[in-house]
Amino acid sequence: MSPALDYHTAVENSLRAEMEAELKESARDPSVYYNPRFDPKNFLEGPLSPNPSTRLRQMLARPGIVVAPGICDGISARCALEAGFDCLYQSGAATTASRLGQPDLAIATLNDFVEAGQMVSSLNPSVPVIADADTGFGGTAMVARTVRQYARAGVAAMHIEDQVQTKRCGHLMGKQVVSREEFITRIRAAVLARDSIPGGSDFVIIGRTDSAQVLGMDEALIRLKMAAAAGADVCFIEGVKTKELLEKTVAELAPTPVLVNVISGGLTPSFTYFEAEQMGAKIIIFSLVSCVAMVHAVRAAMHSLKKTGTDWVSAQGMDPKAFFEVMGLNEVVELDAQAGGCAFDVV
Repeated sequence: MSPALDYHTAVENSLRAEMEAELKESARDPSVYYNPRFDPKNFLEGPLSPNPSTRLRQMLARPGIVVAPGICDGISARCALEAGFDCLYQSGAATTASRLGQPDLAIATLNDFVEAGQMVSSLNPSVPVIADADTGFGGTAMVARTVRQYARAGVAAMHIEDQVQTKRCGHLMGKQVVSREEFITRIRAAVLARDSIPGGSDFVIIGRTDSAQVLGMDEALIRLKMAAAAGADVCFIEGVKTKELLEKTVAELAPTPVLVNVISGGLTPSFTYFEAEQMGAKIIIFSLVSCVAMVHAVRAAMHSLKKTGTDWVSAQGMDPKAFFEVMGLNEVVELDAQAGGCAFDVV
């Protein structure tokens, strides 16, 4: 084929593709949210972005499951990063426990959550942090404030749920949920707030329903389909009780990615992340992995101190410098030296 024919064929193919895209766009249901910038195909190629929300979208668009261990404070976040995890989950239950010493019963405020998210996100700003946003802490205006403050803090994503304001941990009994309409209003408010951020934001909105335990799985799926139509980027059913129900959830919500939450002893079976990936889940979070382990470790240390009169056993040979190295001591010393300082020549 001659170069001229090659050229004309390429032009025709390009025009045909543009016409097909325009036809597809004109046929799109106007009641269904669509932002071409967030099309997954835009995130398939190229190096991972240093922007955490963009990076999370790339991870969602590409093969493999996103594994996000639940962290509750700076120590657990440092340990998760040290272990090599490339995404973190800021659990509402764990944040409430670590910051306030209280159970997950709608006690923590927006400020508590945002301050925790800002600290965790600052440890490695490129690593996406998915944060719990409970019910959005109020009406639509508070939902919008939550999105804007999380995005400003460097958090990559948040999930917002359909429980009533006096909510509780999703793995406790006695939950109550709001109407479909109120839930979707929360989702729309979150999407509108994200889309209004100056300069554009890739912040990921995750719609979560707790209605499976209250109104049944069919209602939960209806609510998440409505959430996806309203602009939720990811869907999350709390308390999926079997492998079959998770597979059904993934199939019915496709192509919207599905998040599964695993808590040992909770409503969801203890799926491994390998199993969850085979079932089609795109994100798996282990909400209480750090704070439950911390209770066991600290409880044992306190009992040991009470019994033996010393912390020698519980320290397991870790001296203060070794502890601070886990917390980033070497990076701080290196920064000071690069800046010409000498404050930490000897530590």
